[in-house]
Amino acid sequence: MNGRFEGSYLGASDRISPAAVMECKICWTPYDPAEGDEMRQVLPGTPFVTLPGDWKCPTCDAPKEQFMVREDPGAVPDPLAAWIADRKDALEADFREVWNAKMRDVPLVNKALRVQAVGFTAHEGRPLGVLVAPWFMNLVLLPAPGEDWSALTPGAKEIIAFPSGDYEFLHNRREMTGGYKACSLFSPMSDFATQMQAVEVAQAVMVALFDPENRAETDRAAEIRAAREAETIPPADDPAPTRRKVITAGLADESE
Repeated sequence: MNGRFEGSYLGASDRISPAAVMECKICWTPYDPAEGDEMRQVLPGTPFVTLPGDWKCPTCDAPKEQFMVREDPGAVPDPLAAWIADRKDALEADFREVWNAKMRDVPLVNKALRVQAVGFTAHEGRPLGVLVAPWFMNLVLLPAPGEDWSALTPGAKEIIAFPSGDYEFLHNRREMTGGYKACSLFSPMSDFATQMQAVEVAQAVMVALFDPENRAETDRAAEIRAAREAETIPPADDPAPTRRKVITAGLADESE
């Protein structure tokens, strides 16, 4: 039985209640446990997480993994989740101000995009997510409740470990956000035609970041390249991918 899904809580089934109404992100068909799925003989009252692993969207045949939470009337209020939502809103407001005051007329910005914080969740008690803007996409880590990052030195570097590998974050501060740490994923944003496309990549980053298989992939690539260099064999034209490139599906500009 497969309980994982995309788009909400990084697929953590224990974060939704049996009453959660899910929605296919491909065709927007809802699954309401109060109604079940008559087409596939799923009885009313069947929670989404207990659906058979081979259950698919009744409209477009998308698998369960393509569903996200539309609403969850049975969810227990989570003080940390509410605090993270407030910090996410402050981050968005901060960078909307930057967009309107300084960046709107810069030639390299992608005006098809807007400022949006994507996939923010608690990581070791700190809000972690992706900030999409018309001129960049960054992985952003914010301080935990009661933690003071106001003394961070803008531009200072820090390596932070995740299951998929180690990533370089830059320290920074903003008026509404306060201190924060950011890892550059894309800049500029010319690869993206729509906001939806940028958001889907941001969501994929948040999933890939916690996938240990990405660490194995980049470690193997580094080991192969090191062996070749030790044997004085010229390196291949396509260098071994960095971990940041792996989690962005190879789209990140390695020259940044």
